[in-house]
Formats: sequence, structure tokens, C-alpha cells
Amino acid sequence: MRGLKGKAGIVAGGGRGIGAATARRLAEEGAAVVIGDIMGDWAEEVAADIRSKGGKAIGVRLDGTSADSQAEIVAAAKKEFGGIDFYHSNLAGGTEGDVDALNCPIEVLEKSFAINSKSHFLATQAALPALIGRGGGAMIYTSSGAASGGAPWQVAYPMTKNAIHALARHVASRWGKEGVRANVICPGLVLTEAVKQHLTDEYVERGLKAVPHVRLGQPEDIAGMVAFLASDDGAWVNGQVYHVNGGAQMRD
Repeated sequence: MRGLKGKAGIVAGGGRGIGAATARRLAEEGAAVVIGDIMGDWAEEVAADIRSKGGKAIGVRLDGTSADSQAEIVAAAKKEFGGIDFYHSNLAGGTEGDVDALNCPIEVLEKSFAINSKSHFLATQAALPALIGRGGGAMIYTSSGAASGGAPWQVAYPMTKNAIHALARHVASRWGKEGVRANVICPGLVLTEAVKQHLTDEYVERGLKAVPHVRLGQPEDIAGMVAFLASDDGAWVNGQVYHVNGGAQMRD
């Protein structure tokens, strides 16, 4: 990618899976990375691995649902690397007990909104002043194919993921003239550690049969898209939603 060398930024939810692969890819491209995760030891583990390979990274504990914690990770990036040029907001979860609209408890809905919508809003509030002060940069949000999949077995998670799309378009239209780009990535079925742990072999096999591709997704597939959107190669991309799913959903 052009223009990632010398940039600095944050990967939230970077202790495992898509976030960890993204942090490694960005570091390989020459960017300095602050890795945040609710599991602070995971974040530091990924950062240490990056440093061992000659890259620049630090790991910090991040509670994405806390405004103070979001402000702290931005402050850490400023202290360590002088500022930020991108923020990859990659938090998700809270799906346990999330079923159809008549059977989803209110507390499950509220937890889902906190993790899957509020965290991205708070990341935006913390990161935007730093990006604008740097002359612009990239907000990159991880959503999900669930936002447009129309699944009958889940209601809160798709609702909260759709909120990210509205947030990104708002940021793109409001601060684009100040050099800020905001885009969304919707992964399909990606074989992260968590997915491998919770999904049966039968489910994975069905997923492969349903996708017009020779394999299911890997975290590195999403990392490549994040790297593009953070780089100078993605400089004229703003307010868009990218479905990286092997063709599982084919959308304009």
C-alpha cells in the first residue's frame, strides 16, 4: 500500500482475530500501531510480537464502551507516536440471548447497543479531534454482513451493526472537508479464533457450501481492506460500506 509508512493509528479490539491480523498487517506496511483490547494482556502480546519483528506497536487495555478509556488510548497514541492518522474501530459482541424480536430480553438489546454501537460512537468522539488536528485521516469501522443479511434468528446484533453505517456516513459528510474519511467493512464468515471455538464443523461446512468461493474468510482478508482504507491508495474513498465476504452477499 502507498502511504502507510510513517503513519500511526489505533486498532481497537486488536488482541485477537481480525484486529490482531490488522495490527500486524499495518505494522508490516510501516505504520505504528496502538493496539487496544478489553484483554490488555492480549493487546500487549500482539504488540510484543510486532516489535519482535522490527515493527512499532504498543498494547493497552481498552474498554470501548467507556468514554474515558477511549480518550486514554488516543492520548497513549499521541504520547507514543505523536498523533493518529487512522482509527480502526473493531469491537463486537454481546450476542448471547439475542434471538427474535419477541424473545430478545431488553438487557441483551442494551448490551448489544453498548458494544456494537456505543463503542464506535465513543471511538469517533475520541479520535476525530486528533485526526482533524493531524490534517485528516481515516475512521474505519467493522460492521457485519448481519446488518443486511435479514436473519430470522437474531435481532439486536443486526440492528446495532446498521447503526455503524449511519455513523460512518455522518462522519464522512460532516468532516470530509477537513480531510476525514469514514468507511465501513462488513466481513462475512471469517474463521477467527472465536468463530472456530463456537461454531461446529457442520456449520462451517454449510457456510462454505453457501459462498461462491473456494474457501471461507481469514482475518487477513479483512486486514487487507483495512490497510487499503487507511493508506493513501484509499484517499478518495469516503462514506462507503465494503462487503468482504467471498461473494456471500453481492451488493452495490
